[in-house]
Amino acid sequence: MAPLTAVPRIAGDVTILGLAGKITISGGDVELRSAVNGQLDAGVRKILLDLGEVTTVDSSGIGELVSLYTRISNRDGSLKLLNLPPKVRDILAITQLITVFEVFDDEDEAVKSFA
Repeated sequence: MAPLTAVPRIAGDVTILGLAGKITISGGDVELRSAVNGQLDAGVRKILLDLGEVTTVDSSGIGELVSLYTRISNRDGSLKLLNLPPKVRDILAITQLITVFEVFDDEDEAVKSFA
């Protein structure tokens, strides 16, 4: 089984990637990059990552999130985060990245924020 699964679904003009598993250097970071790049290649520019089922994120995973944020922003797109597990929220707070990402606990509110 892959360390991370990413299941896309559509809400209006926003693609929500439902993530489950680990985003770590030993696996997951590559799966996340591949899933997001696939969406970008398909022309998607509004991406919401639902991290509700993510169990672990290490420094490599955080680095990948930042890299994806930059890549999407450079393509005039938006990347936002939904349902952060407490440990991931703590890591983003400690690294001050919580101020970079728009973070939501409510999916409807997150989708509306892309307008």
